[in-house]
Amino acid sequence: MENRTTLTEFIFLGLSNDPQLQILLILIFLTIYATTIFGNSLIIFVVKTELTLHTPMFFFLSHLALIDICYSSTIVPKMLETFVAKKKSISLMGCITHIFFFSHLSCTDIFLLSAMAYDRYVAICDPLHYSVIITKTVCWQLVGGAWLMGFLEAMLNGLPLVGLNFCGHNVIIHYTCELPAVLSLSCSDTSINYKLILASCFLFGFTSFFLILVSYIYIISSILKIQSTKGRIKAFSTCSSHLIVVCLFYLSAFSRYLQPHSKSFTDLDKVSSSQYLILTPMLNPIIYSLKNRELKVILWKRFGMYK
Repeated sequence: MENRTTLTEFIFLGLSNDPQLQILLILIFLTIYATTIFGNSLIIFVVKTELTLHTPMFFFLSHLALIDICYSSTIVPKMLETFVAKKKSISLMGCITHIFFFSHLSCTDIFLLSAMAYDRYVAICDPLHYSVIITKTVCWQLVGGAWLMGFLEAMLNGLPLVGLNFCGHNVIIHYTCELPAVLSLSCSDTSINYKLILASCFLFGFTSFFLILVSYIYIISSILKIQSTKGRIKAFSTCSSHLIVVCLFYLSAFSRYLQPHSKSFTDLDKVSSSQYLILTPMLNPIIYSLKNRELKVILWKRFGMYK
């Protein structure tokens, strides 16, 4: 029998080993992380303190901002550590824990986006019954359901990792413990794990995407029935920011997780991953601040830029 040493830690290859480039990358990602924390914290603060924003749409937006803060904090600090630490390592259980929280938060994120799509569907397609359908209780149920689905997805992909053996090569060709990158290092049969990834993509990813798609089919159909151009523009503006956020997240995430299985992890994969791992949580508050007139006016007033 072949003698194999069981691994207890992994080494991150990171984005670059060039010292000068690393300094630039530290500044870039530190700025992105600071912007993410500030922007999303500002959204939460304004929504909580501004009475006019105590509506279901902004209730969901504040929870999206909270998830984005947690989501980014799961990824970026460890990545920044790989730039400055002499030993760019993480323990096996630390890596599994990292994957669990990343999976939990990312799945919660997409189901919260589905809840927001449903909210916009009711607001545009059945405005007369909006206050009856989208009650405070329903809002909490939708948010709680999003967190529950995230937990189930994390358990589905996280628990099977505990039974895998890792031996030999321990370098993760990435800057974080992303599931496909970690599975490529296992000396166990990972076919079940890849099947679970595919199953979770369909069960959670495509389910939430289908809910969003159906909601927007009805939304667009209702908008097209509006007679005035001004009315159509106003109706579409209420959901345009949400639609942009959905497209950013799904296009980048699906391009990574639905590609054919490969042992290699290219620089292109790293760039693709950074879109939904790092950039999307930063862009969300910016997009909503720019596209939502009500929120934009309040933010301008808070900073003394609007009279």
